[in-house]
Amino acid sequence: MSLGLRRLFLAPGLAAISLATAAPAEPAAACKGTLYLTFDTGNMRHAELIAETLSRHGVKATFFLAQEKTSRGDHALDASWASYWQARVAEGHAFGSHTWRHGSFREDHGTLVRYRLPEGGIESMDAAAVCAELQRPDTRFQELTGRRLDPLWRAPGGRTTANTLAAAQSCGYRHVGWAAAGFLGDELPSTTYPNALLLQRALDHLKDGDIIMAHLGIWSRQDPFAPMLDPLIAGLKSKGFCFATRRAQP
Repeated sequence: MSLGLRRLFLAPGLAAISLATAAPAEPAAACKGTLYLTFDTGNMRHAELIAETLSRHGVKATFFLAQEKTSRGDHALDASWASYWQARVAEGHAFGSHTWRHGSFREDHGTLVRYRLPEGGIESMDAAAVCAELQRPDTRFQELTGRRLDPLWRAPGGRTTANTLAAAQSCGYRHVGWAAAGFLGDELPSTTYPNALLLQRALDHLKDGDIIMAHLGIWSRQDPFAPMLDPLIAGLKSKGFCFATRRAQP
């Protein structure tokens, strides 16, 4: 579990910015509350399973895309994934940037921000460089699908800085964090956080307005959480929750 995720898990509410939301798919009168399912690319191992589960339940989600290496040996925004993303667009999901290289915004330094790359090393980025890092997935997504991303983004690990947030907002992207109860824990060790525990914790603690975060695949977890998405959605619907996507204010 990354330092940024651990901090968010222990201190809810960091890095989240209030956004306007799309209307729930179900009639508002039938909803006791609305939840917002979001997925980061990760290694994409369970991307098809998650898409099938969402479709079966008639639930729309928000996907945050980075050019991450996948379990197939390619990358999430390679041409080999075009049909996957085209299908999700046709289904009416929402999409945001998760940066291109999936680095970590560490700290501000004057007007710059230090960006730690996944392979090691630090770049000092000005506002224009931050915008370029967020815009590259947007450009690539349009090449693959003919559709721009929604003007949303999520920092890898949820880790942001004041300079990063200001730069992103200057080029039109609003940050989306997640609720403490919305951290599904799909990257926690399955030996100490078994699926049954994570599922029950989410069912017990999620409340109206919470943003839920998981991945389309994760390297570190031995027993994947993705199959639990089906009972999770079913259980939350039985409690009267509806689901909607996250979309930025005009």
